[in-house]
Amino acid sequence: MFDFKDDDRDALTRHHAPQNFSDRVALRMVKLMRVFADAFFAKRYGHRAVVLETVAAVPGMVGGMLQHLKALRRIRDDEGWIRELLDEAENERMHLMAFIKIAQPSLLERGLILLGQGVFFNLYFLLYLIAPKTAHRVVGYLEEEAVISYTQYLDQIDAGHVENVPAPQMAIDYWNLPPDARLRELVIAVRADEAGHRDKNHDYANDIAAGRRD
Repeated sequence: MFDFKDDDRDALTRHHAPQNFSDRVALRMVKLMRVFADAFFAKRYGHRAVVLETVAAVPGMVGGMLQHLKALRRIRDDEGWIRELLDEAENERMHLMAFIKIAQPSLLERGLILLGQGVFFNLYFLLYLIAPKTAHRVVGYLEEEAVISYTQYLDQIDAGHVENVPAPQMAIDYWNLPPDARLRELVIAVRADEAGHRDKNHDYANDIAAGRRD
């Protein structure tokens, strides 16, 4: 699990500057998705988390599956990529399980989950087959936006605009939070996870770009 102090601004604001055309495409794709998320959810961060974490759990599973098949075809060691990507998918799923307890999705949001996951899975699957570097870069930029969103969520809690409710017991158990942990501690833990996924996926994209992986 990624770890940083609450006031570590470098970890919170870290950004991979686009280096080439595919990086710029990846960044623009993510910025476009951010526009739709902001338009639909505004400052309803709990509901945003429920819908977006459903989609966020897709890339790790897709990448892990395709890396698994590639390792089998080429009879080679995966260098830890499969386990890392599957762990990422599981971690994102736990984010969803935690926020389901905080903000129950409406029927409309459940419909968005079905639609968004179906569309995103197929698009990301094709992207990973064609351009795995770009696929990892997309996830890196998605996680940059996730860190920003959770920082804004935390600001809303600190300002008193969002009630700092008790954290769900499953979140306390999973993240080893204090027994009296509240939503604020949960958001900090989830934000740290997202920062870790951000850095790891940018590293994967860099490895592919440098020819250390295909």
